[in-house]
Amino acid sequence: MDLGIRGRKAIVNGGSAGMGRAAALALAREGVELVISARGEARLRAAAEDIAAATGVRVEAVVADHSRPEGFEKILAACPAPDILVATCSPPPMTPDYRAIDAAQWQASLDTGLMGPVNFMHAVLEGMVDRGWGRIVNIATIAAKYPLELRILSGAPRAALINYAGAVALRVAKNGVTINNVLPGMFHTDFTREQFGARAAAAGTSYEEEVARFAQDYRIAAGRFGDARDVGSLVAWLCSESAGYITGQSIVMDGGATRSTF
Repeated sequence: MDLGIRGRKAIVNGGSAGMGRAAALALAREGVELVISARGEARLRAAAEDIAAATGVRVEAVVADHSRPEGFEKILAACPAPDILVATCSPPPMTPDYRAIDAAQWQASLDTGLMGPVNFMHAVLEGMVDRGWGRIVNIATIAAKYPLELRILSGAPRAALINYAGAVALRVAKNGVTINNVLPGMFHTDFTREQFGARAAAAGTSYEEEVARFAQDYRIAAGRFGDARDVGSLVAWLCSESAGYITGQSIVMDGGATRSTF
């Protein structure tokens, strides 16, 4: 299926691994030129090289923290007029006890999960409006809609982000610009492999056993974690010509872990 976005230009913040990389690859397969950013240089450059080799499109790697002013400027300098903006970042630590969250953790989570994406949206939206076309997709978290103590640091800032995104989406919809959010549940990523690998090491079990236990405890209907490539495919479709009448929405991808008609 041709998504009608060949030749467009995109920024993907947090594009070196997991869902961000999956989104970057899915866009590149549609012929979208990319600027991808992340803080870790080796993994980012490897991702850019792999995506370029697999798709034949131009992929520029920008080593930067998108939540810091210097990183913000560096990324926008590489792509000052993107048609597409995709925002995600490495998840903050899980928080089994809300009382253990300190001020520094809150600030870091607010910077990366809320203010970074807000600043980028603010920077690129006027250009999209002037050109009469634009797509913004925030890869957030299911915890933004369904609060969970374990994911407070992830859910709370992104709940504010999707509220902001939904409000601004209404302002720019008439100009051919859409803003949507994807709310993933549990997926196989480097983060989950690290977290659940540590659990397995402590318990004398395996990663697979810990994932299966979590899926059962949290009643994930699919009985498993998701594949990040599924998120990438949804993000690419939300950036397509076919999705131009969908805006201000937050789409849950959680394998049936949450139960809500709307």
